[in-house]
Amino acid sequence: MTPRLTLINRDYTRLWFGQAVSSVGDAVFSTTLVLWVATVLAKGEPWAPVAVSGVVVASSVAVLVIGPLAGVFVDRWDKRATMLRSEALRGALVAVLTAVTFLPADALPTGVWLALIYTTVLLLHAAGQFFSPARFAVLADLVTGDADRARAAGIGQATGETAWIIGPPLAAPLLFTAGLQWALLFNGLSYALSYVAIRSIGARERGTGSAGPSGAQQPAGRQQGGLRGEFTDGLRFFASSRFLVALLLLSVIGQFGVGALGTLNVFFATDNLHADAHLYGYLGMAMGVGGITGALGGGRVVQWLGARRTTWIGLLVSGVLLIAYSRQTGFLSGVALLFVFTVPLTLLNTAMSPLLLAAAPPDYRGRVMAVFYPVTRLASMLAAALSGWLAGSVLRDVGGSLGGLRFGPVDMIIAASGVIVLLAGVFAMAALPATEGAEETAEKTAGKAVSRPKTRPFAHGPRGGRLTRKRTDMPETETTNPEPEPHEREDIEVVAHADDEELSACVINRSNDL
Repeated sequence: MTPRLTLINRDYTRLWFGQAVSSVGDAVFSTTLVLWVATVLAKGEPWAPVAVSGVVVASSVAVLVIGPLAGVFVDRWDKRATMLRSEALRGALVAVLTAVTFLPADALPTGVWLALIYTTVLLLHAAGQFFSPARFAVLADLVTGDADRARAAGIGQATGETAWIIGPPLAAPLLFTAGLQWALLFNGLSYALSYVAIRSIGARERGTGSAGPSGAQQPAGRQQGGLRGEFTDGLRFFASSRFLVALLLLSVIGQFGVGALGTLNVFFATDNLHADAHLYGYLGMAMGVGGITGALGGGRVVQWLGARRTTWIGLLVSGVLLIAYSRQTGFLSGVALLFVFTVPLTLLNTAMSPLLLAAAPPDYRGRVMAVFYPVTRLASMLAAALSGWLAGSVLRDVGGSLGGLRFGPVDMIIAASGVIVLLAGVFAMAALPATEGAEETAEKTAGKAVSRPKTRPFAHGPRGGRLTRKRTDMPETETTNPEPEPHEREDIEVVAHADDEELSACVINRSNDL
């Protein structure tokens, strides 16, 4: 009988607890650094915005440069041990920064302080590039079945949204009353608690230890290929999977649609919704509450409609609502519509998570995420930059009215973004195979991607030699089963997040870490 306080299963609950504590710590840490740089180090300086943006740039460099290579090592190493080492390293980095900040702010030149902060953020996010795909692989072993995986994705997204509702309000009092050191120490302690939670996971029983599918044991052929060979092999596999490519294209299109909202929403609030700037935070709160609502209901919706159908319906509905939002002129209606818009957006993130898990075979999990996350992150950055450039230059003086409707540069860009999200929904309807066929396609692709010799050195079964796992009430075990009969196919679970952004980061970020 499942304990009352257990989410999905005991080990997933422990993994979730570590994520929850760490997410709140990260929210406090990020907010604290931004506040300290803006109000202390660069107070009153004209270059203060540039100094603050350096924190974002440092994290993005880690994702785009370290992320693609990290997947190769994650596929080689024991996943649980990788998570533990990443948390230990991040805790140590925060501890070092905390110790240095006991010095007075004027003890070091401002440039040295900024360099120290940027370096720490870069290294923290570099370690995170190893942690996230390792957690993705462990999560795939701990949770099976589309409904439970969608539920896990929803819980993860709701946890992330909640962390960013709780964390920033904690950061300011800690910084300005207790001091910078205690705000940073809060994050360091969160890494320690996350470490303990991950260490308590029954990895060997779940197959996430060294002997399991997420373990460090790799075939000799793979180990001798070298970093470049394994990285190329992962790219080849990803490119050969039409399903993974379709998911990636879907996410990139969605990012270009939604990315403009994060950049221009503050201007839309003041110019179109006629709201004071101090009310802008309520729009973020509406999106946060909508995200939590959609995330918590995502598992049931996926169970009802299926992952594929939920994905394209979520995109179509989100696109229509984003277009409707662009026509709002009142603050309360804008807040309400933004809340409603975020619900299906989060539902489609929840639905895409099990599709991605099903499409990534165990031996390629790290490299699949090492391709998927940096590309979507880059698309989000480009979308933000492009929308800002269009609103500030090309479309700056564009405006008018049509049929009694007033148009300006900001609302035109947001409306165009809604159209792009709609087109992504149409693309999803055509490009995503039926849910049942997706897993079979993933298995066949896994067989073709490394098809140099007909007999590969992997522990494979038939149909491209995939290890399969049957769902039973007993702990999961791996067997190389023969080709299942058609009536047995539903019992086969192809095992493969944010982060969360996973998938702690959302597949489609709504503003920028199941």
